[in-house]
Amino acid sequence: MASTAISLSLPTIPSSSSSSSTVKPKAFISDHRHLFVAKNSPSSSSSTTTTRRTKQISTSFKIKCSSSSSSNALPSALLFDCDGVLVDTEKDGHRVSFNDTFNEKELGVTWDVDLYGELLKIGGGKERMTAYFNKTGWPDKAPKSEEERKKFIASLHKRKTELFMALIENRLLPLRPGVAKLIDQALEKGVKIAVCSTSNEKAVSAVVSCLLGPERAEKIQIFAGDVVPRKKPDPAIYTLAANTLGVEPSSCVVVEDSAIGLAAAKAAGMTCIVTKSGYTDDEDFLNADAVFDCIGDPPEERFDLAFCASLLEKQYVS
Repeated sequence: MASTAISLSLPTIPSSSSSSSTVKPKAFISDHRHLFVAKNSPSSSSSTTTTRRTKQISTSFKIKCSSSSSSNALPSALLFDCDGVLVDTEKDGHRVSFNDTFNEKELGVTWDVDLYGELLKIGGGKERMTAYFNKTGWPDKAPKSEEERKKFIASLHKRKTELFMALIENRLLPLRPGVAKLIDQALEKGVKIAVCSTSNEKAVSAVVSCLLGPERAEKIQIFAGDVVPRKKPDPAIYTLAANTLGVEPSSCVVVEDSAIGLAAAKAAGMTCIVTKSGYTDDEDFLNADAVFDCIGDPPEERFDLAFCASLLEKQYVS
């Protein structure tokens, strides 16, 4: 089956804008910290369009990072997406594992780089395969009944997860810059850590335990896969995380890399920082509280725990 571009019926991403007539100013820092974008309050004479202004500033601009922050100003929890945030897994991890599974099962299906980028707009691997086959036609080896097709998809996804976990266990995919640093800062200050992902729980656990190490892993709670009935952009997984951790959503800072993840975090009432990944570089992150190319390690650090705390403080500044 050819891997030509397809048009899928994708879930609608809910708006995270407030219903209030006043739009809170926010700062967005782009790749390499070269661009500052300010969100202005819409004019009373305008329609629903929000005025945006961009201003070029010096390339030497840096976020002021400091690990010192008063304990009462810190987030109650940092919630990380997995794929694209902890590890840039999609193109050379999940996509490759899907294709290896399709090849093993002799389905005649290959997802190329561009096609997989489109499929990522659908949260969840099983949902992604189902939408693709519904659109392009089911393989000849697939069952005919809907119930049997669900089992078929589940079996494909189980094998794909096994292949993906082998990549992680062999450490063929590295952590993104700054991830371990930010988690260590948070754990040192008593901030709760969780990973909230639409990926299979075993795959997410493998990333956390193998790449972050067992000492960190035992302090990190994982919410993944089918733990909630509706996946991102639905806020269910972030709402579940806040409830389970016993924290207020407004005191949580989420690190995401995609528009559907951002929509889920904002719909849950949380502050969200975007660290863009290879597949999400051109997505719309207007509603994010901050946008970076990565978290970053010194001397190329983009932000730290104190910066996360500063975003929460700005929630209460009109």
